[in-house]
Amino acid sequence: MKFKDYHLTPALLENLNQHRLVRPTDIQYKSIPCILKGEDVLAIAQTGTGKTAAFAIPTIQRLHEWKKKARRKDGIKCLIMVPTHELAKQIERVFNDLSKGTLVNSFAIHGGVPQDKQISALQKNVDVLITTPGRMFDLRSQGHLQLHRVECLILDEADQMLDKGFIKDIEDIIQHLPKRRQTLFFSATIDKSIKRLAYSIIRKNAIRIQISPVDIVSRNVYHQVAFINMDDKRFFLERLFNEYNKSKILVFARTKIRVERISAAMNRVNIPSTTIHGDKEHSERSKAIQEFTEGKTRMLIATDVSARGIDIPGIDYVVNYDLPEQAEMYVHRIGRTGRGNQKGQAVSFCDDKERNVLSKIETYIGKKIPILKINTDDYQETVQITKDSKGINWMEMAKKAMEEEGKTKKR
Repeated sequence: MKFKDYHLTPALLENLNQHRLVRPTDIQYKSIPCILKGEDVLAIAQTGTGKTAAFAIPTIQRLHEWKKKARRKDGIKCLIMVPTHELAKQIERVFNDLSKGTLVNSFAIHGGVPQDKQISALQKNVDVLITTPGRMFDLRSQGHLQLHRVECLILDEADQMLDKGFIKDIEDIIQHLPKRRQTLFFSATIDKSIKRLAYSIIRKNAIRIQISPVDIVSRNVYHQVAFINMDDKRFFLERLFNEYNKSKILVFARTKIRVERISAAMNRVNIPSTTIHGDKEHSERSKAIQEFTEGKTRMLIATDVSARGIDIPGIDYVVNYDLPEQAEMYVHRIGRTGRGNQKGQAVSFCDDKERNVLSKIETYIGKKIPILKINTDDYQETVQITKDSKGINWMEMAKKAMEEEGKTKKR
């Protein structure tokens, strides 16, 4: 099936074609018809499967058709709640890209920036409002935000919103929305707390959609683990960058302090990098992401603030400099590469003290992570970083490992 089979408005179809979106992904295929019919939807799908477009496409279509018949400006018709600033801006970009030439306009508000421009934008005709809970409540309490005309509520990355303690905010805002509305609930994982929240806000006859692949790691990502001493990790990161200095490399570290220390270590060997974490101002984080997206810097070092919801095109490599404490975060981290139809690679640096964390991750994903084998000579060459060193051909190693894995499966 193709998007043209949904009988979408020509402008929306043209926008999809321009972004080379011809056929829906599994989550889009199952969600779009239900949303177009006005059904409530509870959708569970792993990262990188196209969840944003799954609700953006039918929402834009429905609002465009409604506005063609509307006789008055009617305020915000769709409210999208998300857990982070970065995700709000990402969804705003998707809506803006897909709604060009339609009657639908979108706007994102979030904290960390002055509110005056946001207030000014809200005074104009905004159809789709994407927002984080904090700034939304601030503007509503000041009388700048009216939600009584909302006909569709969308919660995206709902599991992360619960992790951030936003459940009371969600419950509170629902009290100010019309009872007769469509509710779309999208999440990467589901547990008792997610079910409890979902079934408290969606209708009893809501459509439940769950895309559960055998391998919860994206099939577009080839991932490996390399056993490396903690003090030597920076040398391997340097080698990886020097061998593939035209690639975009996203590096994850455990804490804000470690992010800055890794960046400083890279700068000492003339490798420019940008950083994002919770202590950064919103403007700094946006600038770092923009520079990385545009290729002005090839290495972005981050805490898990960017492991969910950030869709940066063309990331070639994800490096887990530190393994994540939460096993499920591993999937979200490496899911930043291999997006859509692209292929990506990920490597995790594992010190002896992190082996118990690795074990938990492997239990969570239900399989062993292939080992990037490093012989002693290669290890010493990389750590010493001498001019005569051949170093490690990471891409060749990954290619050989993939070939061996394929041979094993055929047997």
